Amino acid sequence: MIPVLWVLASYSLQAQSEKPLFYLNADSSRFILTGAGAAHLAALPLRCIQQEYPNKINHVAISDSDQLQTPKQLHPAFYGCFDWHSTVHGHWMLVALLNQFPELPEAALIRKTVNENITPEHIAKEAAYFNVPLSKSFERTYGWAWLLQLQKELLQWQDADAVKWRTTLQPLCDTVVHLWMQFLPKQTYANRTGVHPNTAFGMTLALDYARATHNLAFENALIQSAKQLFLNDANAPAIWEPDGTDFLSPSLEEADLMRRVLNKPQFLQWFNRFFSKNALQHLTILPVVSDRTDLTIVHLDGLSLSRSWCMQGIAKELPAVDPRKKMLQRAAIAHLNASLPHITSGSYGGEHWLASFAVYALLQ
Repeated sequence: MIPVLWVLASYSLQAQSEKPLFYLNADSSRFILTGAGAAHLAALPLRCIQQEYPNKINHVAISDSDQLQTPKQLHPAFYGCFDWHSTVHGHWMLVALLNQFPELPEAALIRKTVNENITPEHIAKEAAYFNVPLSKSFERTYGWAWLLQLQKELLQWQDADAVKWRTTLQPLCDTVVHLWMQFLPKQTYANRTGVHPNTAFGMTLALDYARATHNLAFENALIQSAKQLFLNDANAPAIWEPDGTDFLSPSLEEADLMRRVLNKPQFLQWFNRFFSKNALQHLTILPVVSDRTDLTIVHLDGLSLSRSWCMQGIAKELPAVDPRKKMLQRAAIAHLNASLPHITSGSYGGEHWLASFAVYALLQ
């Protein structure tokens, strides 16, 4: 049965469609995305993936002429949705939805848009951007991670367009993997922030890509680095979370990575040492989003969504009799329930990126 909270909270989102956009599965452990929900969410990146302005350019200019380039000149494939990484995960989201729901009404527009953006010429220029010395750390590691997630989705989809896009995209992915392999041995300390540079989040998506592509060298480098950075962690200060602009939980992202790195007995031993009961319970408290028109406060809606996918993933690794399993599953639903209705808030600060987080949480 759908909780009353969900019915009330989701009214504004559901009102635009007579069909349900999401529903709870039989044991109420997760939300299921429907075709109508996929179409509703797909509309958001489709509106901005080729919208050049407003744009937050993270560019190091080396001359006057270089400084005068437009976002589309700098990044002909990924120039929309306010910033590079949001454009990248907007592409991931559209591909993932089309893979899961091939009969989407927006299917033709999605294919047209991706075909226009992901071309050999555009991707060659994107790859060349990373070869400029002062740009080697561009989008490290958040944007890198979403690029590899996009390619992972394409590799898992047997579709003529998907084959074309992943072939075109591979040189850029190879560039990013090469940069990551150079960076991992030098990363003495983890970045434990709740925003873009978070080390654990980036490594999580990278590890999934390495395994999907059977890149053992990359996989082993990531595992070795993850163990070096996180294996000895204990008593995570999760009661300090969240910071005011978090869209990732530093402690949950770390746990979500380590469940991929360790086998189940090892992970449970690590998890018991990492989280106290009070710290884990603290993370079940919903973030308060005071102003969804504020570009950084609205990050907290993303935090609800990313917490949800981490909680779902971690819960899968816990024994059925472990009370933390049900606690995390319930909290994951509550966090989705709190933020899904606000994906289409009407403010570009959230709408240019939150749908990707929602889809990632719903498809886990």
